[in-house]
Formats: sequence, structure tokens, C-alpha cells
Amino acid sequence: MLNWLPWRIAVKYIARSHGFLDPVHLLARLRQFSQPSEVDEPIELLRAGVVFHARGLLNSKVIQHNLDWVWPYWIERQYDPRDVSYLPRAFSITQINLTNRNWSSVGIPGHSELPIVDPRGLLTPLWDGWSLDVWLISDSGIRLLPSKQLHCQQHQTDEQGLCVQTQTQTEGVTLNNRVWMECNEGLISCVMSCVAEIPEGGWLIISARPYNPEGISLIDDLTLDQQRSIWTINNKSTVQFDHPVERHHTSDYSNGDVLIHLLDKEQTSSRHCKVGMVTAAAMFRVSGSSTTQVNVRIAFENTQKKIDQIDHADAWIQALKGKSELRSPDNNWNKLYESAVRTLILCTPDDVYAGPYTYKRYWYRDTVFIAHGLLCAGLVHRVEHIIEQFPKRQNKQGYFHSQDGEWDSNGQVLWLINQYYLKTRQLPSESIWSSVQIGAEWIIKKRLPDNVNEPWQGLMPAGFSAEHLGPNDYYYWDDFWSISGLESAANLASALGYLDIAKHYRLEAIDFRRAVDASLHRWSAQHKMTAIPASPMRRMDAGAIGSVVAGYPLQLYSPGCSELSGTLDFLLKNCLYKDGFFQDMIHSGVNIYLTLHIAQNLLRKNEPRFADLIQSVVTHASVAGHWPEAVHPHTNGGCMGDGQHAWAAAEWIAMVRNCFIREDNGELILLSGIPLQWLYQNAEVGFGPVPTEFGTVLVSIQSDIEDNAYCHLKIDANWRGAVPTIRVCLPNTASVSLANGESSLRIKKPAC
Repeated sequence: MLNWLPWRIAVKYIARSHGFLDPVHLLARLRQFSQPSEVDEPIELLRAGVVFHARGLLNSKVIQHNLDWVWPYWIERQYDPRDVSYLPRAFSITQINLTNRNWSSVGIPGHSELPIVDPRGLLTPLWDGWSLDVWLISDSGIRLLPSKQLHCQQHQTDEQGLCVQTQTQTEGVTLNNRVWMECNEGLISCVMSCVAEIPEGGWLIISARPYNPEGISLIDDLTLDQQRSIWTINNKSTVQFDHPVERHHTSDYSNGDVLIHLLDKEQTSSRHCKVGMVTAAAMFRVSGSSTTQVNVRIAFENTQKKIDQIDHADAWIQALKGKSELRSPDNNWNKLYESAVRTLILCTPDDVYAGPYTYKRYWYRDTVFIAHGLLCAGLVHRVEHIIEQFPKRQNKQGYFHSQDGEWDSNGQVLWLINQYYLKTRQLPSESIWSSVQIGAEWIIKKRLPDNVNEPWQGLMPAGFSAEHLGPNDYYYWDDFWSISGLESAANLASALGYLDIAKHYRLEAIDFRRAVDASLHRWSAQHKMTAIPASPMRRMDAGAIGSVVAGYPLQLYSPGCSELSGTLDFLLKNCLYKDGFFQDMIHSGVNIYLTLHIAQNLLRKNEPRFADLIQSVVTHASVAGHWPEAVHPHTNGGCMGDGQHAWAAAEWIAMVRNCFIREDNGELILLSGIPLQWLYQNAEVGFGPVPTEFGTVLVSIQSDIEDNAYCHLKIDANWRGAVPTIRVCLPNTASVSLANGESSLRIKKPAC
């Protein structure tokens, strides 16, 4: 619209007459920092950014003027000048959670309701809604306000199917919270169980809070019913207590936090606040002679769909059927693997979500990596369902439209469909194959001309990168995915017997690779180094992380390829912080899934440093066993994206799987990434059964009973055809090949 001359003149005049910069001129200048492209920035991201910062503006208007309130953990830390999380606010128009974006979700497989629990037990039961906090106050005035505590214990368990437990304590006062989801007679609800120990006696207080881990989330009205056992919030949602409230107080914005009204003689049963900042306190007496337990239940609307008459715990049992099992003596690996699998199940109820809260939406890129993680965990039935949904989202031109101006999705979808076929040997249905064909043709047509004598000739167009590789550019990330998509389409065509179509796609992929190789050769000659930058228009920088997909997961280049090796060397030398990949662009934090992309490439090269990156990922996990999208380098809390990031979980599963069992260049490689110290702990170490390109495989290794200097390897496999070439590649030792059909091997333990 601003290209229309009268509009441009009007906007310029209005801006200048009010003392503002000319926005038309400013936008034109901004565009000069990007390569010309169809879309400057996807409308989806603009919309999300506006919503995000609108809340940030509300936060700035409310929080800093009311620091005597009880706020969520992230606010208590980020606004405290004594804390490493502290951020100055002088020129920040919006104030958002940039230091402790961490939470854990609970849910029931197959259902989209995903309540989240923050690092101190604050429960946000409804998506993007208000929260419930629990406090303890003793008769002598000792106050346990969990969000103000520097330390607590929190972990995830499989009780009640999936449960998050949080324990906080101070001066002998202890609070234990457990949160889980239930399904009873078709009604889904979130349950919070609060157990208080106050030796001298006091009060357990459940407080309604007009905020969540992102910031302010308004409560306009709250009412306690006549039986004193149900809150109605915003005239819609209900919170049910398992026995009547003994004392009840409410407050609004003008009267401050309800915390300061707990000793008021007069009780109130309802409150309206014109600015949406109602707080309330339901108080329950705690005897000094015993613990007191209060259960709270929040029912979800429109959830009468039954789960085939099985309860929530059974739903988890069914969802986990077929899961590949990890057996190791390292409790951190075990916990993170189990947690990651459950994260992916929660985030694939029907659609696929990149996370339970901030990223509770669909993107092809995250969907493909999440599905790959499920495939690596043996949950092939969930992957099949994800693939079946692809044709419904594809437009008539063949584009798997995720966001305007991004060109990686078609290649990713075709790659995943082929991976599913390779691991299961289930041929695509007619509708899937039709979708593959028009998707492949879209890639072919989308390529730029190859006769223009430009660095980008024959590549994909310049586009916006939601992988945060930088401004609009001709990203090799898009090219590598597109090439792999064409190769995948060719392989699927061959499997279906369409040999002419397979040849067509294969030749197109070869031509595409030739264009990329020519572009890289031209770049290398100009910059006098061998590597793969983010685009042919860029120097080497952190954006080159997108180019390592050529090695993992796509295996377009061999492990020892000079271009790939040069890229990895640059990233390892210039872009690590505490052995984690630090993404300077947008994320400004340690990125877990990109760190694991580097580690996977190092694993393929048999470079021992992959183990340091894996250990860094382990140490960056939250106490509940999750990762945010990016980790703050000092707080170790989330600084970007969802606080429980599904793509990060998927990459951990893939890393574990490949440390035990991986395919490369037609070979099956075993145990190349397991920590050698595991072999000295006299415990069985193993993984599987997991689908591979050659069949379903379970591998295990443990110390030889008769001679502890040796270990015994066992393979339990269901091969689809001829037994593949199998190499056992324990770290720091020469590989050993198994004879055809051999299923066990005695190996001398390598030095640790």
C-alpha cells in the first residue's frame, strides 16, 4: 500500500509534522540490508511479534510500578538488581521474559490442553491464561512464597501418567505441589495437589494470579460460590477446591496485591477490577501436628470426547507402546530421553506444536524434526499420522506453505516421507504420492534461472529465514533441503515403480547440486577459504550453522568433505560458549538443537569433541528435564522461544539413537557415540528396538562376566533382506566389522 504515491506522500507529511522519522524512508533503508525477495517478513511472524510485544508493553505499565506484589519467578529474578538475571529497563518500551523462559507441561496423549508449570510451581492451566500460586504463612509470620525462593526441587515423574512435582521450603516450612491431568467420564481436568507442613501451624493459601510465565494475563472478575468450594474466573472458568475455603480475600489493582489483605477482618467473596488485575486468596488452616493437603481441579470446556473409555494413565501406556528403550548407567541421559519422548507425545495430539505455550502452533520445519525424533524413538504410528496430514495443508501449486517467504518446507516434507519409507518400507498411499509429485515440481519451478552469471544462479530465491540466519538472503539451508527433497522424491518414485519419474527427479537433483557446487566454488575463490556460509552473499558468521544440515541429517556430503569440515571448524572456533552453539542472530543464546546438529556432524567424522557438546546439552537442561529454544549464557534459563521446546527434545532423541545405532553410506554403525565410562560400570547398556533402513534393531553391550577387561556385544535384529555391513565403532578405538549374520561379538574394552 505504501508504494502508492499519494499514500507515501501522506505518510511522510503526517510523520514529519509530528516530529517523527519518515517511516517510508526508514523502511526503504531497512530493505537495503536484505536481498530482494518476495516477502520482507512473513505476516505470521509480524502478527505474533505484535501480540508478544503488546503483552510486553502491558508488563512495562504494570510490573515495575508494583514491585511489592508477588510476581512469577522470572519477574522476581529479572527485576532484582542483585540477581544475575537483572535487566535494566530505562529504554525498554516492552518488558518480557528474557532470562528464565522455562516451564514444564502436563497433558493426556491425543488432547491439545497443555497446562504449564513454571520453575517454582506456578500453574497456568489454560493456554495464555491466568495462574494459580500456592503460599504458606505460619502463625509467627514465616512466609513461604515460592517465586521468591532462590532454590527448590522440581522434577517430572510418570505418576498419574505424567506429573510435575515441585518442593519449596524455608525455615522449617515445606510446600509440596504436584500437577497432572485427569480424564474422568470424558471430562478432562487439570489437578494440583498441595501439601503443607508448618510445624507451628498456619495457613495454606491458593492465590489466583493475573499473570503467567510471559507476563500479565488479566482477571476481570472472580467469585467464590456460596458453598465456598468453587471459584468462577472471568465468568467462564472454574476452579474447584476439594473442601470448603476457610477464609477468603480478594483485591483489585487500586488496593494492591491480596497478600497485604490476608489479615483483614472482613472477608470478601467476589471482586471486579476495571483494569483486569483481580487477585484472590483461598485460605486453608494447617495444623502444626500434621500435614494438610488441598486438591484443586480446573475443568476444561468442550472436552467431552472420551479416550476410548481408558483413563489418563492408560492413555500414556498406549501412547508409549513401541517406544525404543534406552538402558544406560547415566541417570541424566535416561531422564532426558524419557522426558523428551513425552514432550513429543504431548506436542503431537493431532496437529503438531513446536512447544506447549509460546510455540503452540504449526510449522512444517518443526513438524518434520519432531516427526524425525518420533521415528528415532520407534513411535512410527505417530509419524504415519503426521505424514497423512501433509496433503491437506499443501496448496494447489504444490507449496507446503508454512510462512510466506520461506522455501525449505517442501524439501523437508519430502525428506521425512522418504525417511518413513526407508525405516518402515511402507509405500506411500496414492494421495501421499500425488502430494510428493506436485511438491517436487514446485521445487523445480521455484529455482532461480541458471544462466544469469550471479552467485545465486540456479539456487532457491532469497527468502526470510525463521531459522534466524539473518535478513532475507539466498540461503544454502533452503537449497540443501530442496536437493534432498528431490532425491527423496526420486527414491519414492523408484520404490513405486515409476522409473521415468525417478530419473527425472534424480537429474533435477544433480543439476541443483551442480549449481550449489558452482556457487560455493565461486565463494571460496573470493574469500580464499573452503567452507559453506549461510548464503553466497555473506561472509562466514553464526548463520553458517544452517549449512551443516548438508552433513546431518541430510548426508548430502560425506563426513570428510572439505566444505563441511571447514564450516564445522569455523563454528567450533568462533561460535561456541561453554561447548554449546551460541546463536548470535535473534536467539542470542545457546541453542540446543543446533548444538546437537554440530555434534551429529562430529559423530559422523569420529571426532571425539562431539561428546563435549552432548555434555553441554545435558547441563543446559532444566531440573524437570526440558530445554527452552535458547539458553541464557549466565542464568541457564530460557532467553528465546518456548520454555519446553519440542524440536530440542526431538534432537536429543535423535542424538541418543545415533550414538547407539546409525546408518551412513549404506552401512549400519553401532555404539560410535556412547560414553566409554559406561562400559566400566558393570551395567547393561543398550538401545532399541528401533527401525533402521535395514530392519528393526536392538543393540546391547555389557561387561564380560568371565573377564572384566572385555565386553560382550549383542544384536537382536529383524532384517528385511540381506544383512547389511555392520561396523562396531566404539569411541577411541578402531572399528570392528561383523561377519555376515553374526549377532554377537566379544570386544576388548578401550581405554577410557
